Amino acid sequence: MSQFLDRIKERAMMDKKTIVLAEGEEIRSIEAAAKVLEEGIANIILLGDEKVIAEKAAGLDISAATIINPINSDKYQAFAEQFCEMRKAKGMTMDKALETMKNTLYFGCMLVKNGDADGMVAGAVNSTSNVLRSALQTVKTAPDAKLVSAFFVICVPDCEYGHNGTFVFGDSGLVMNPNAEELSEIAISSAKSFKALVEAEPNVALLSFSTYGSAKDPLVDKVVEATKLAKEKRPDLSLDGELQLDAAIVESVGKSKAPESTVAGKANVLVFPDLNAGNIGYKLAQRLGKAEAYGPITQGIAKPINDLSRGCSSDDIVGVVAITCVQAQNQ
Repeated sequence: MSQFLDRIKERAMMDKKTIVLAEGEEIRSIEAAAKVLEEGIANIILLGDEKVIAEKAAGLDISAATIINPINSDKYQAFAEQFCEMRKAKGMTMDKALETMKNTLYFGCMLVKNGDADGMVAGAVNSTSNVLRSALQTVKTAPDAKLVSAFFVICVPDCEYGHNGTFVFGDSGLVMNPNAEELSEIAISSAKSFKALVEAEPNVALLSFSTYGSAKDPLVDKVVEATKLAKEKRPDLSLDGELQLDAAIVESVGKSKAPESTVAGKANVLVFPDLNAGNIGYKLAQRLGKAEAYGPITQGIAKPINDLSRGCSSDDIVGVVAITCVQAQNQ
């Protein structure tokens, strides 16, 4: 386990939060709950049928977890009424709302929205679209965010680049083909996430196959415009583009290709031009660089709701729970 995750767990324990595991009947969620409780990382709410969870948890100590079956909960009716009121302009009826609140994703998000929990983690079974849809229809976007996006924290062992080998890669998990405006928002949000989680100052590079006009193409123009917009919105940020990857992280290359840049050669937040590049980039770092990749972690939601890979392990869930706790502390 990386020093990054050790520190995240340490911070989570200092101000313990309550996290919902919406897929409470899934064995990986149950195993993760046992580990989180044993380590003292967070308080846990498991959603699902109590008998099913108890049977699957045989041999695991989840006695400190709160188990809630939405249908049997005293909050079920009230959450349905609240959700119906929130969505009535979209055609929501009480019958539909009652049915929706049987879904643990929606019930879990309502627990977070109403302060009964500080964050939620799901996605071991459910798709990203289902997890985020429930979040956006209930918790909604943060007041200072115009876009919900996702990032990975990448920890590369024995690496001289980034912040002791630690980077934020954004967006590597959600926004497929952001326009310049959206890309600028991803850059700003990723800088904020880096500072909150890594506890260091962000140096943000908007990546391209071009550095400072070395190539001409509409794909490059988008990154140039996004950089301009991000600088206008947040002139206080250490942010630059367009930069090729080597110019962004390797000091000698940065000095050669972009000598006037204050970011070139020392970037620790890498903003990819689209999801093709972002997904390929984080998986290259993970597989070839032996990096630990934590995510996708969402940014821009009013309260932390995080998605999992459906191929995740119980240890992966523990890591995302700890990160969700720290996000909740920062919000």
